[in-house]
Amino acid sequence: MSLSPKALAQALAVAGVAALLGLLVWKIAHRETTIADEVRGGKRPEAPGFTLPRLDGDGRLALASLRGKTVVLNFWQSICPPCEDEAPAFQRSWERYRRDGVVFVGIDYWDLSGNARRFARRFGITYPLVYDGPGTMMQPYGVTGAPETFFIDRTGRVVDHHAGQLSEDELAERLEEVLAS
Repeated sequence: MSLSPKALAQALAVAGVAALLGLLVWKIAHRETTIADEVRGGKRPEAPGFTLPRLDGDGRLALASLRGKTVVLNFWQSICPPCEDEAPAFQRSWERYRRDGVVFVGIDYWDLSGNARRFARRFGITYPLVYDGPGTMMQPYGVTGAPETFFIDRTGRVVDHHAGQLSEDELAERLEEVLAS
């Protein structure tokens, strides 16, 4: 018994939907835990390391080189309106807290490096900026959008995470908690 072309097309469509549903279930069941997930769960995981090209100068910046300092790691993009809104607060906070051993690091991702450099000039950003064009650090950290900020203590552990824009007051409050711990 052979199937009509219409019945065959329907059978293939049902099989395709079933395969996609199976893939979705498998992805959910086998999803890797991200840093954001762990921090939400009350853990203090070690920050995934990186060495990325600098946007604010020559060379590369390795997260490991900042061990012993508190790090505010901010994922951003030049085309992100909330990133524009929080940029002045991050710059003022960097100027205020760097004498306390706090280093701000901006990770620009899924962006053009020229646009990122123009953004930095426009907002007078002087803290270290690195470029992650393909977004390779998004997955290990669990970044879902821009802006997104991680707070790393002096021992290299992620102790706080915030998805979305931070005001200067919120940033100061979170930093004070990290510095006090």
